[in-house]
Amino acid sequence: MTGEGGRTVPAVWAPGQSASGQASIARARLCWLEGADPRHYTNADQVLADQIMVCAPQLPYGVRAHRSFLGRVVRHLVASGVRQFVDLGSGVPAAGNVHEIAQAIDPECRVVYVDIDPVVVAEGRAMLDGTANVGYAQADLRRPDQVLGSPEVRELLDLDQRVAVSLVDILHFVPNSDDPARIVRTYLNAVSAGSYLAVSHMGRDVGILAAMEMFGQMYGNPLPTLIFRGKQRIAELCIGLEPIAPGVVPVPLWRPDGTDTDNDRHPELFPDVAVVARKP
Repeated sequence: MTGEGGRTVPAVWAPGQSASGQASIARARLCWLEGADPRHYTNADQVLADQIMVCAPQLPYGVRAHRSFLGRVVRHLVASGVRQFVDLGSGVPAAGNVHEIAQAIDPECRVVYVDIDPVVVAEGRAMLDGTANVGYAQADLRRPDQVLGSPEVRELLDLDQRVAVSLVDILHFVPNSDDPARIVRTYLNAVSAGSYLAVSHMGRDVGILAAMEMFGQMYGNPLPTLIFRGKQRIAELCIGLEPIAPGVVPVPLWRPDGTDTDNDRHPELFPDVAVVARKP
């Protein structure tokens, strides 16, 4: 990736490999979120975000739509009596995050963020320092035993009480070989009846496919592989659970509450889907 003055700034997709001066996709995504503090991303991250937008101008819209869905889910579940949350694949908690939304309603809500990247986790822990009832676990979401056995989960959460498990805007990075359905079942088997699963996922998008190819050709640094899954595949993740209305729908159509921006009101623009389901 070329930065200011023609300087080469290699982007980092793989977790744990960030270094000074390198752009990170986790931080570049912050550039697209309303309310994100610029202190939490670098000039290199902004360059990467801008270059991705050249090839895929629709992608920031998708990222914001998924984040808006997460906010609606948290507000709905807190209103339904849920006070514990595990947010898997969290990234940098810099804008519209679970604990901010949940604790604004009830300060007693407890939240554990999870990410595999030690650099992202270190940033997150520094940002959350002094925040009550919130922890950040460094663990691989594909290893539920690692997540559920983390000190943060053991200390903050009571798995005998209801827990909301969120996999928002993240499962499309998990290949079929890792068996996402098994991963989801393992988490849900570990939590009590009445707990919830929230998922949002990218659907097949020929525009994104073309953009990924274009990015690699233009900047010589291919974007990470995405696994597109449609409505039926996401519904299969909820087998044995009770999807709450409206079921599996385009992300912006999951219980719109009037707080969305204009960018979140055009579900025809992308095929991403979302669902929230209850463990009976």
